[in-house]
Amino acid sequence: MKISELSPEYHRPPPQAAHLTDLARVVADVERYDAPDPSPPEKLAADFRRVLTNLGSAASSLTDACRLQIWKLATRLWNAVVDRANSAALARGPSARAAEAEIRQAAPELLLLAGCPDEVPLAAAKAASFFLRAGQEWLDLGRVDLATACFEKATPLVSTPATEDERDVLLGLNLARARAASDAGDQSLAVALLGRSKPLASASPKGTRSLAEGYLSVGEAALSTKPSDPAVGASSLITEALDLFEKLASPSPSSASPKTPNLQEQKGRCLRYLALERHQAKDYEGVLRCVQVSRASVGQADEHASVGFMALHAWLGTGNLPEAERELERLMANANASESLCVGAAEVYLASAGPEAARKVLVALVARCRAGGAAAAVRVVTKVVDCGIGSPGRARAIGELVSDERVVALFDGPANTSHRGAMHTLLWNCGFEHFNAKNYDICADLFETSMLYLSREEGSRVRRAQCLRVLAVCYLALQRLDRAHEFVDEADKVEHNAHCAFMKIKIHLQKNDEDEAIKQIKTMMGCIDFNPAFLMLTTHEAIACKAVRVAVASLTFLLGLYSAGKPMPEREVTVLRTLIELLRREQGTEDEILKYLRRAKLRMSDLGVEGFFGNGPVGARELNWFAGNCWNMGRRVAKEQKYDLSAEFFELAAEFFGGASNDEGDGNHPTLCKALIMSVTSMLKAEELNNSPLLDSDVKKGVEMLSRAGKLLPSIWPSGSVASDQAEANIFLFLHTFYSYQLLDRMDTSAHPQQLQLVKNFASSKACTPSHLLVLGKAASEGTPPNLLVAEFSLKASIKTALASHSPNYRVISAALRNLACLAGLQDLSGSKSDAVYDVYRQAYQIVVGLREGEYPCEEGQWLAVSAWNKSYLARRLNQASVGIKWMKMGLDLSRHVESMKKYTADMEQCLEYFQKMIHSEAGEHALLGKNPDECSQQEGAPSTSMSGSMSQPVLV
Repeated sequence: MKISELSPEYHRPPPQAAHLTDLARVVADVERYDAPDPSPPEKLAADFRRVLTNLGSAASSLTDACRLQIWKLATRLWNAVVDRANSAALARGPSARAAEAEIRQAAPELLLLAGCPDEVPLAAAKAASFFLRAGQEWLDLGRVDLATACFEKATPLVSTPATEDERDVLLGLNLARARAASDAGDQSLAVALLGRSKPLASASPKGTRSLAEGYLSVGEAALSTKPSDPAVGASSLITEALDLFEKLASPSPSSASPKTPNLQEQKGRCLRYLALERHQAKDYEGVLRCVQVSRASVGQADEHASVGFMALHAWLGTGNLPEAERELERLMANANASESLCVGAAEVYLASAGPEAARKVLVALVARCRAGGAAAAVRVVTKVVDCGIGSPGRARAIGELVSDERVVALFDGPANTSHRGAMHTLLWNCGFEHFNAKNYDICADLFETSMLYLSREEGSRVRRAQCLRVLAVCYLALQRLDRAHEFVDEADKVEHNAHCAFMKIKIHLQKNDEDEAIKQIKTMMGCIDFNPAFLMLTTHEAIACKAVRVAVASLTFLLGLYSAGKPMPEREVTVLRTLIELLRREQGTEDEILKYLRRAKLRMSDLGVEGFFGNGPVGARELNWFAGNCWNMGRRVAKEQKYDLSAEFFELAAEFFGGASNDEGDGNHPTLCKALIMSVTSMLKAEELNNSPLLDSDVKKGVEMLSRAGKLLPSIWPSGSVASDQAEANIFLFLHTFYSYQLLDRMDTSAHPQQLQLVKNFASSKACTPSHLLVLGKAASEGTPPNLLVAEFSLKASIKTALASHSPNYRVISAALRNLACLAGLQDLSGSKSDAVYDVYRQAYQIVVGLREGEYPCEEGQWLAVSAWNKSYLARRLNQASVGIKWMKMGLDLSRHVESMKKYTADMEQCLEYFQKMIHSEAGEHALLGKNPDECSQQEGAPSTSMSGSMSQPVLV
């Protein structure tokens, strides 16, 4: 015998008992929601999921007693859930509400699991109603999927309703499913479910009303769906709802049911949605018919505010502005209309009526809106602005509108601070739009009006100062300078800063008061918010006003702010370049230009070429600009014979070109060489002009510069055969030779061999010309002391080179001959007994013979003839008769080939013949006495060999 068969007390409990016990415990936890430490909803929901899973696995073995027990526990759970929903002690967060809905759904799930016991009346309808309520809870939470699942579980339970309760539950399920389908966007399914509900709803007024509300709800959803479903018409749905409400409002005489309350409100709601649907379809006449029907059923005092709003839209749509204005007035008179709706209606009206009607509308809003008057004014003005303020008339209308004392009074008080700021910003933006369009008179009015909406508190001080400065700019643009000065002075009192000082500078510049502008620059630099960028702006303004002195002062102040590592608005080289360019436009600024060019050279030495001028092509252009301007300034002042400045300019040009050469190979070597030569040239010109000898240090510097230039001389030789380039290269090679000779001349006589070699080297170059050699020869002969070797070499080389050319320049040859003759005379006076002078005249005679008339300079030919003839007088006085006859013959021979001397040849021949006879007669007498005729002095009364007795003596040059 088994122990289990001995006594019934030892029977093992069924397995469902543990699950039921667990269920009872969880239900009890749900009921203890007001305990000191209740279980959180999320935990309870998890417990029910576990219990339902366990019971579901044992559902097939549940006894009737277990099923009945589950029903009892489920009912307790439902009641507890209702109590929890009505309790204010529980949390209402999103997650807690979802957990509570899950706990609620557990009750019908338990009933579905337990089935429908015979002991429970209408068990199926009860379970379905639980599912209906649970699904509605999920709908309220936006969980359409979970709600639909609840409705679909409940529908089979009452699909064949036999009682009125079951029909009510099925009707509720169909309407709830229609709502869920509408929320999910399936309007077609929603309409089908509503159609199924018609037979169930017709049995009672309550069902009919529920169905009407369902149609209205789905119609609203269809109306708001974009794009709309063409198969579902919102108008037909709302019309169906309206018909059902009409049916309820007028029941048949045999019906004993009382009228459903609030039907008029629902009918009005349907009419409003129909009007909205017609408005979306732009059927404005349809909208007006809906409005007319709605107003016929209620008085004006009970009229819904949206009716007037829709009527306003409809009249505006038909273009009937007077009727629209009356609707707006009726709406504002409606006590039920909110202030925001009135403002919205005003915006809609003004969008069609334009800014001209804004004043009247805004005054009406001021009277209508008490608490939100400021906000309403901002919205209305915003709408007016959005309609366009481009025309001056509209802009002035806005200014007049917002400057009305009644409108400004709306913004009083701290509560309207944000609205006051919004209005100020709105007017400011309007003014700025006209400012950009250069309508300065209009924008000045708008800016000034915007200041009405700025408080006098400390927090608005910066904004007020900004408005005042902008007003000053407007009046400055209008050339109303005194008015602009008033505003900027007022702004300076409110907030003293560099902006105000800069504005004053602009005004002084417009008044051509340069002294005050410069004083104001100093004031601006003392402001706490001063930035060097203000000086650049001042420079631009001064240049625009052609106030060069102010621009120079501004840039000068800016240069004083540069230091290592300090951020500046412009590079120092840019500032220097601009400053020099401005100074070049003025007269007598060479010293200032030189000062700033020296600064540029010093900064280049300190920072390096790239550090000061910049890298790449930009830096190269900057450097070449400075070098080129030094060169141009040197040439300019040299033309004005300011050779001291010219020498320094050319020296700086050489420094800059030298810096450029380091960066760019030998591209600037030719110009560098020329600048060095021109600098030395100017030094020596200044010495000659000022009649002050160079210092030894200057001589040494000049020698070094020419030595440096000598190394670069090959670079100036043109690679092509352009005549102008060739001539320029010849000139600079000559200048280098000439001034090198000059500097060597300032040393002791030991430099004479160097000078001779220098000239010989030049004579052997391609650049040498007869004119150059003539200049060198004259310079050598006029030196202190003269270098006769160089002079003789140069003059002879000049003559030789000139004669060897295809077209000899006889003016150069004649000058060289004259100088060479004088030089030979010096050598004779120094003790030489050579015939050097006669050889020069003999060479001149050989050159003159055979030339066409006028080919040899007439005055030079005359000088040769006269000076040769006159030399015979000196020889006669020295008792050198043979020498005198030789010179007389030379003078006569030259005279025969000089046109201007031919008229004297007869007298000269007669004189020569007479002198020769006299010499022969004296020779006979002397032969008797044993004397040489040349040793005898000229006897008293003897004819003179001078041409002064028989012809005019030419003036020697």
